[in-house]
Amino acid sequence: MKEIAIVGYQQSDCVSDAGSLNEVELIIPVLGRVFEQVGITNAQDVDFVCSGSCDYLQGAAFAFVLGVDALGAVPPIKESHVEMDAAWALYESILKIRMGHADSALIYGFGKSSPGELPIVLSQQLDPYYLAPQWVDTISLAAMQARMMLDQGLITERDMAEVVARSRRNALNNPHAQLKGDVTADDILAEETYLSPLRRSDCCPVSDGASAVVICTVEKAKAWGKPYAVISGIDHIIESHNPGMRDLTDSVSTRKAAENAGMGKGKVDVAELYAPFSHQELILSRALGLSEDTDINPSGGVLAGNLMMASGLSRIGEVFNRIVAGDAERGVAHTTSGPCLQHNLVAVLDKGEIA
Repeated sequence: MKEIAIVGYQQSDCVSDAGSLNEVELIIPVLGRVFEQVGITNAQDVDFVCSGSCDYLQGAAFAFVLGVDALGAVPPIKESHVEMDAAWALYESILKIRMGHADSALIYGFGKSSPGELPIVLSQQLDPYYLAPQWVDTISLAAMQARMMLDQGLITERDMAEVVARSRRNALNNPHAQLKGDVTADDILAEETYLSPLRRSDCCPVSDGASAVVICTVEKAKAWGKPYAVISGIDHIIESHNPGMRDLTDSVSTRKAAENAGMGKGKVDVAELYAPFSHQELILSRALGLSEDTDINPSGGVLAGNLMMASGLSRIGEVFNRIVAGDAERGVAHTTSGPCLQHNLVAVLDKGEIA
């Protein structure tokens, strides 16, 4: 089986409102930087392109096609799209390479969430017959999940506040973060309750932007002469769409995906977890069995900035950054989709040889 490497990753700044910029204008600068990082000119220099986005954010069918304009219309390319976070576009690209249909791929994700009401838009992920018609927003579902954990004594509000405080402090070193600052758990606990038991700081912000990754075979990475990280394992598992039919205080799918990806075969130095709410980081850390020695969300995670449909890809990119920088030899990246951690993807990255 072909070994697959990440050779490039770039992300835009997380901004609360990109203003008049459209999706193409958000994507193009990111693609330009990742092309420069890898040493290629354009999308024609890779064998396959796959993107991730959500037409519901723009409110038009096949709206993702407009994002393809960022690649250029001529000459034609082999291109695909997933209607979800671009981490799953990366998964499709890995399959493409492993099947022998490509040696390299460009993956990008983008989202402009500010024009609408994202928590309400995401209610369309719910069961279309029983739950979606009620317009139950994501924050309300997460609040219910957090309340279950608190009532069962699995976490405390201080535990949640400490997650937020660490995220804000870590984000001080992330130039793309939207929320950052030297705050303490006491500062967070002093905030008013937003939707009990959640405070606003317990919820990820709404952000506009894009991110991009280039992957290829290890042989191709060596030929390009670029530092790389090997994707040694990846898997994704989905649970019931009915929140009442699963244990919301645990993430069984994350645990199983990590096992299938081979996470337990070695020490994990760094973990980037897609936890849109503070209590969900605690669920994921326990599901993955992360030790106190693991550096969790050194970028600040999505509590510091949430590029809808791109932040999952960014979690993989952030682990790549730390491996090629020499700060870690092995890491885990996690991505989620759906209400209350319904669908989870786990990727394991290892340090590659010197290119």
